[in-house]
Amino acid sequence: MTCKGICTRYKAQKPVGTGRYASGQRRCQICEIFIKWEGLWCPCCGYRLRTKPRNLKYKAKLRARVNAEAKAEESIAINANSEEAAVELLEEAKPKKAKAKPKAKPKAKPKAKAEESIAINA
Repeated sequence: MTCKGICTRYKAQKPVGTGRYASGQRRCQICEIFIKWEGLWCPCCGYRLRTKPRNLKYKAKLRARVNAEAKAEESIAINANSEEAAVELLEEAKPKKAKAKPKAKPKAKPKAKAEESIAINA
């Protein structure tokens, strides 16, 4: 297979501060170009794309970066879970307020008895 020139549409610029493979770029050995492509095979020549560096030193760098990112994501997830658990514990620890019952009004005496007591006193 040979390069047909299709890969130039997907040519990737070198990222600043990170490696090419770490940023998701892949290299085609036939086309001799780094491309931004999600597939496993080159869209141009059909050759398998390289997703990891060949050099031992750069392999170690990539592995260290991937591990660091995984730990960072894991710690973020743990912090989020612990915050949710803390909120739940606080809600459980709060004493539940009893609903205030309306005060009962004193019952009014029947008028008939009031008239009888006046008649008795007189």
